[in-house]
Amino acid sequence: MDERRSDGPVLVAVEDPEHVQQLVRTAGDLARFGSGSVRIVTVVAKPHDSPFGIFDDDTIRREFGGDSRQLIERASVPEGVTVERDVIVDRSVARGLLAAVAESDPAALVVGWRERSGTDAVLGTTVDTLVERAACDLYVERVGREADGVDSVLLPVAGGSHVGVAARVVAAIAARNDARVVVLSVTTADVGRDEAAAFVAEGRDAVETAVDAGAAVGAVETTVREAADATAGIVDAAADHDVVVLGATRRGALRRRLVGSVAQRIVDRTDRTVILGWDGETVGGPLGRLGALLRR
Repeated sequence: MDERRSDGPVLVAVEDPEHVQQLVRTAGDLARFGSGSVRIVTVVAKPHDSPFGIFDDDTIRREFGGDSRQLIERASVPEGVTVERDVIVDRSVARGLLAAVAESDPAALVVGWRERSGTDAVLGTTVDTLVERAACDLYVERVGREADGVDSVLLPVAGGSHVGVAARVVAAIAARNDARVVVLSVTTADVGRDEAAAFVAEGRDAVETAVDAGAAVGAVETTVREAADATAGIVDAAADHDVVVLGATRRGALRRRLVGSVAQRIVDRTDRTVILGWDGETVGGPLGRLGALLRR
């Protein structure tokens, strides 16, 4: 594990109990590579006009925290990983999660998002705020599309500072499932074969670096695919895998905002489990750093 990174717990934001197993499984896989601790965080939003305003925060925490045992029992984590649960009351979900990040200095934050028809936004206001301000690695997983077993994980790459954080969750998932990893780059009018080959070599090295010495991971393969555009190439390849992990990139057809049209098209065209990743070393600094990156 990168020595610069926190050895704190992996936080996982859970709003709907139906999603706890999926999200905590991913968080638990990541925790095996670090502190071995997962902290489930539920935020109760209490804006100024909220009906919860008649209750004090302690009352709200007691009321919503009463099901902690049942929620933890529904979680699926690797052996040796501990799970705790916190209920936070704040003006918004985003504020509460940012407060949890500031308080616990986590190794990563895992959150879920659900597709919304009729909108160009992939994630939504809460996660967009986390992308801009969370000072830790951030993983966003589409909920409701959970893989039924994992034999193969796809990591599309096109360079950039977020390859390492994407590779980390790929390696974590593959290690738990003894799954193979395929690192993919797509050649297009903007990306030649030599450049794509360099991207997949970088991605393969990042996956292998992320794996602990004792972890059992299936084969790490690389492939370069030619397509009219990167989105089409990734979607075609995704059909042969159980999980697809995307990280923000610096150039090529995936240079656009990850929280935008490229990711939207990939999500719309695949039924696989999809995880998006951002590196906290890049986005966790002053406000606006990520905004500048995403507007390039």
